[in-house]
Amino acid sequence: MGEWAIIWDWLEFAVRWLHVITAIAWIGSSFYFIALDLGLRRDTPGPADGEEWQVHGGGFYHVQKYLVAPEAMPDHLTWFKWESYSTWLSGAALLMIVYWAGGELYLVDQTKTDMSLFMGIVISALSLTVGWIVYDVLCKSKLGERPTVLMVLLFILLVVMGYAYNQIFTGRAVLLHLGAFTATIMTANVFFIIMPNQRIVVADLKAGKAPDPKYGKIAKLRSTHNNYLTLPVIFLMLSNHYPLAFATDYNWVIAALVFLMGVTIRHYFNSMHARKGAPRWTWAVTAVLFILIMWLSTAPLRMDSYEQSETRPLTQTEQVFAAAQGFDEVASIVPGRCAMCHAREPFWDGINTAPKGVLLETPADIARNARLIFVQSGVTNAMPPANVSWMEQDERMQIVRWYRDAQKDMPFTLARN
Repeated sequence: MGEWAIIWDWLEFAVRWLHVITAIAWIGSSFYFIALDLGLRRDTPGPADGEEWQVHGGGFYHVQKYLVAPEAMPDHLTWFKWESYSTWLSGAALLMIVYWAGGELYLVDQTKTDMSLFMGIVISALSLTVGWIVYDVLCKSKLGERPTVLMVLLFILLVVMGYAYNQIFTGRAVLLHLGAFTATIMTANVFFIIMPNQRIVVADLKAGKAPDPKYGKIAKLRSTHNNYLTLPVIFLMLSNHYPLAFATDYNWVIAALVFLMGVTIRHYFNSMHARKGAPRWTWAVTAVLFILIMWLSTAPLRMDSYEQSETRPLTQTEQVFAAAQGFDEVASIVPGRCAMCHAREPFWDGINTAPKGVLLETPADIARNARLIFVQSGVTNAMPPANVSWMEQDERMQIVRWYRDAQKDMPFTLARN
């Protein structure tokens, strides 16, 4: 039965790999076209709104942009949409695999609420649509003509959602869901606004009509918003690797500051690409924001949540592992080999908080992290890193035997954990 844990880990790895690849494609094309649009030479004669000569890969490219549309529809037109769609779809699949299927560990924080896992999953799913609905209503109101005010309101919405997530979810799930919340707005911009508007323009061209310039203007506004949201989303998606970002009572404030950093960094590059100079003050502001984030990450460390976690009852799955044959032996092996880092107060030089927030000090800690221990220290020798604590091969085999014995009579719905 232990093979299912291995298959599940590889499934997660494959979907994560797909998500990263598609995200690179989407972010790359987004950054390229924003930089291209800002850097167009507007002083060239002709019907084009601007043009640019570029060199890459041993060849020269002559790019022209038409603000509304060219006079005639070209024979071939490349649409940039699947980069966005596939990024969101693969991200949604990864969310289901890690935070829904693994919800007992990663989704609902029982020290904050007694909410059931099922209700946590429902909130997780439904909350992703809330941001898009509110944001879309704001954009279609008169505020659509006031982009700065619109961005401020969007920022407030993100802060409120971060705070709300922190009332029920684990710190890791808070930042991940806030990233998914933002990414949903970005992909919905492409699916519901940018692409339909472009199709209207194409249809008018084919019908011999003069396209209305308002559709291009609306699409550009949403595309600009996506550009400023991209960097914070990347930070939030990577945050699950860094407890200093998510394992603090102020994780939602950290996320808010990251959104501001995204604005300052993009403002610098957008200004530079538009040939409006390089506003170096943005780097000073970004540095101050980052220093503030570092301070918040340790003020205070979530030692209180570590203590509260000891009082949380073991789940059904965890109880099976705690009662399995060989558990006592594993519960004596793991702390000695792993707790120098995975402790409430790590004593390994350079480690200030338990990596990924994983604690391996007590028998309850061992039961809660059974699958991670099995994969990281039983099936593979990933942990301890470089085998610094000299874990013996027979100790690794003891972990494997314990995990597989626990899963022999476990229902399939629990076996994947």
